[in-house]
Amino acid sequence: MRLENKKAIVTGGAGGIGRATSIALAAEGASVAVVDLNAEAAEAVAAEIREAGGTAVAISADVASEPDIERVIATAVAEFGGVDVVFNNAGIIRRTTAVETTVEEWDRVFGVNVRSIFLMCKHIVPIMEAAGGGSIINTGSGWGLKGGGQAISYCASKGAVVNMTRALAIDHGPAGIRVNSVNPGDVNTGMLREEARQLSQDTNAFLAEAADRPLRRMGEPHEVAQAVVWLASDDSSYVTGSALVVDGGGIA
Repeated sequence: MRLENKKAIVTGGAGGIGRATSIALAAEGASVAVVDLNAEAAEAVAAEIREAGGTAVAISADVASEPDIERVIATAVAEFGGVDVVFNNAGIIRRTTAVETTVEEWDRVFGVNVRSIFLMCKHIVPIMEAAGGGSIINTGSGWGLKGGGQAISYCASKGAVVNMTRALAIDHGPAGIRVNSVNPGDVNTGMLREEARQLSQDTNAFLAEAADRPLRRMGEPHEVAQAVVWLASDDSSYVTGSALVVDGGGIA
């Protein structure tokens, strides 16, 4: 129970990596606020945690909205008595070039992928400071560390996440708040299949290409979740400002 008595918020908590991480955090003893735009899906994950003997609450929210973020934090504090861990995981992708990307698409990608982290940190840091510290983990991407094709808004947003993480770690380390990013490669989620659809590619062929890396397979959500659990726990007590890559060797 590495996270016994800890209280956590997971955004994008209803699917893929978010769902796996919500369940993994709860299995290590954390109370979890499962936050997602899809209220029904968030409640399904929270119910799964409760049925396994854990503590969880579902919160429907648009993470790009400041009032929604404030409501998420207030609900988590009211339900659990505080917040020790935040996993800023909500994210979307648009597989387009600069020429093809509309201003509205660009703004939405940055709203969900970047603005949401800024808003969460703006409002959660004072709470963590008052409690003596905490751990914030942000979902970056391999494409936040190197470029990728037909994904300019996504690559730009994830690059921002990686460097925001470093800036946050510098600013708030003296208050005992650790801030790190976890940077997955291609993971077996609905988002990956959505990319194939956006690119009008055969799904099986797209997934086979995604597995072309040293470990010769895609990642699974639970593998990223375990990296997040480690960053959330005291096992990583001297780790902050890092960009942890979980990609089967893809960048290598």
